[in-house]
Amino acid sequence: MSKFTRTLRAGWTDVDFNMHMRNTAYLDRAVDIRMMFFAASGFAVTEFAERKIGPVVMKDEAEYFKEIRLLDEFHGSLESAGSSEDGSRFRLRNEFTRLDGQLAARITSAGGWLDLAARKLIVPPPDLLAVMRQLVRTQDFEILPSSRKRDSEAR
Repeated sequence: MSKFTRTLRAGWTDVDFNMHMRNTAYLDRAVDIRMMFFAASGFAVTEFAERKIGPVVMKDEAEYFKEIRLLDEFHGSLESAGSSEDGSRFRLRNEFTRLDGQLAARITSAGGWLDLAARKLIVPPPDLLAVMRQLVRTQDFEILPSSRKRDSEAR
């Protein structure tokens, strides 16, 4: 199994005053890659809307290594860097690599699954959990605590 990867291009709105890809453009592209992964895995964006659930990111960590400039093509990948056993929490890693093979940036995002009606974290449905388990794991993958409170804590 290999990383989920797509080839992208830095557009006009992705570039900052220094003429390289701006930090928030990497965050936007990380989300794009995630949604491409779900769609390619048979879990279309419309499915999230119909079920009234969605991924919610609670923390992003960005690391920058090499520049990507206007109109440069680059590869964006997605891997799993962590998950709770029930799938209620996840850590996803996007890497952006220039066509010359040099790592340009890495985004690591921690999140969970949000019930859009109740506005609380939930365990994903089994078919969505199966999609998440298709992701290749990073070398530093770790088991995360569940977002669900234990019965004794809920009282």
